[in-house]
Amino acid sequence: MEAFEHKATGKRSWAGGILMCAAFLLVTIVPAPAAAQTRLIVRDSLGLSGINLTCLLLGCNVVDAIGDPHGQLFVVSFPPLLSPITCLLRLDLQLGIVDVEIDQKVKTLDATAGPAPSYLTDETPTSYYGGTVWHGYVNQPGTQLIRLAQTQSTFNTAGAGVIVAVIDTGVDPTNPVLKNLLVSGYDFTRNMTGGSENSDVSTSPDLSQAETAEVNQRTVAVLDQRTVAVLDGSQYAAFGHGTMTAGIVHLVAPQAKIMPLKSFTAAGTGYDSDVLRAIYYAVKHGARVLSMSFDYTTYSQELGNAIKYANSNGVVSVASAGNDGQQIMVYPGALPGVVDVASTSNHDGQSVFTNFGAPPVDLAAPGEGIVTTYPWGTYAAGWGTSFSAPFVSGTAALMLGQNGGCTVSKVASGLQKADWISDPQLGYGRLDTYSAVQFCHQ
Repeated sequence: MEAFEHKATGKRSWAGGILMCAAFLLVTIVPAPAAAQTRLIVRDSLGLSGINLTCLLLGCNVVDAIGDPHGQLFVVSFPPLLSPITCLLRLDLQLGIVDVEIDQKVKTLDATAGPAPSYLTDETPTSYYGGTVWHGYVNQPGTQLIRLAQTQSTFNTAGAGVIVAVIDTGVDPTNPVLKNLLVSGYDFTRNMTGGSENSDVSTSPDLSQAETAEVNQRTVAVLDQRTVAVLDGSQYAAFGHGTMTAGIVHLVAPQAKIMPLKSFTAAGTGYDSDVLRAIYYAVKHGARVLSMSFDYTTYSQELGNAIKYANSNGVVSVASAGNDGQQIMVYPGALPGVVDVASTSNHDGQSVFTNFGAPPVDLAAPGEGIVTTYPWGTYAAGWGTSFSAPFVSGTAALMLGQNGGCTVSKVASGLQKADWISDPQLGYGRLDTYSAVQFCHQ
């Protein structure tokens, strides 16, 4: 049972847990959940006609095309009676089939949150590149560590003309800080245009008398105690995640455009195939940077192919290193051509929760108590490499916007001009936006 603490009164509410108990008492017979179908990602050199014929023979169903440039990649499903291994073997033997892999579930990243930082409540209106934001958002410790204000003023760069694709839970299209920066996106969880994460909730809370309450382990959001129940339950464990990561991109590159690509539900889960669809969509629609705050624990050949395709088309790929506190490889961060980002504290130390080591980490960025935008026009603070990665994504946008000749390889090299913090487990060190942009300026 999870309690929410009201900042003003210090009282805890157990209402959600009581309601869960009541519901349990009322229900005496719970039907067994239906067996899940096996979902596979299949590359067929014969295209749509080939995979349709194969599924006609094998009894599978073509769920969707993934959108790769050659029209060879598809999601197919088999009835639940067949094991995944059987499905893989049956497909692999068919004419035209190049490769097959499980359409694995992936997740956004969580980390244990600390106490709400003092600057989260610094609501002083501050002018920021044509908009009005909270002072605690612009002048938080993380932006000072990476020398953001100095970089923007010295090089007169704000990421203008660069589109950053945020592959996440979606973005709140009504957020006053972000709404004028959004370009057309897509919701791959529902197969519809937009990319809004507000469609995951039926009711917006009343924020007229908002106080700070902890919503989940990775965000401290400004929510009234009476409305915390709107996000009660595991189905909302990652609600707001995409708006938060987009807000960090905007903080670093305030004139960059943001493409919301919703590949994850409010619970923070999604399919490998929806991530692949998002990558191909981003490249096709002019994104220059991919910001990816999620991880796979299992290697995906097709994810590697998608990243390689993005890089070959001049797109910079940035991903979070993960929050397991271990020296392990997760994907897409560990793939060639991806800038893999760990987390540091506001005191320039390695975060306890961050994954580390080389491989896969390239560099680190602040990832503790990061204040950023949140749905319903407010702000939140987040902990995790999820919030470190968009600092680097935004920096890549600054570099690309500052110099049209700054290539993918030059961006990667410039990001390596990080601030050494005497920690070999964090690759080249902690992000320094000034040195990175200066490298592209040369």
